[in-house]
Amino acid sequence: MTSLDFLSRVDDITPTPILIAPHPVLKRATRDVRPEDMAQIRDALPGMFSAMYKAPGIGLAAPQVGLGLRFALIDLSEGDVRDPMILINPEIIEESETLASREEGCLSLPNQYAEVIRPEAIRMRYRTLDGTTEECEASDLLATCIQHELDHLDGVLFVDHLSSLKRNMIMRRLAKEQRGK
Repeated sequence: MTSLDFLSRVDDITPTPILIAPHPVLKRATRDVRPEDMAQIRDALPGMFSAMYKAPGIGLAAPQVGLGLRFALIDLSEGDVRDPMILINPEIIEESETLASREEGCLSLPNQYAEVIRPEAIRMRYRTLDGTTEECEASDLLATCIQHELDHLDGVLFVDHLSSLKRNMIMRRLAKEQRGK
């Protein structure tokens, strides 16, 4: 049985609760994953994937579920097809000088969106679940998603890239929506 066999029944798995801003854990930088953390990560993955897919979202970082470890999930696939990436100790090793603006949202800031400017393309190094070191190049939506999730690992939210006026408007709107629940 492979370590991701649970994906075939992910819809039946109880989702891990996602922390909502301004939860203080979301502003803390994570620590690198060590070999002794791998069992905890494997235990967390089913609930995290369930939460991400049910939200629905395309990425989820460990701090968003209260874990202070440097790992994140990404899946840009659509429909019932799953094509997940698990990024352990990811780091951007190169980024383009060309910038791109893309509307971003976040599972920790539900229903809040804003245009964020980031490098259009990146090169990243990370470890896989089996411990292999990989590198990948990404552009467009994948590059944005990777940068967004890596920001979470450093205690940064997408609203931190905005002017204080826009950030405060979004945070007030989020607080109002959360009070109304």
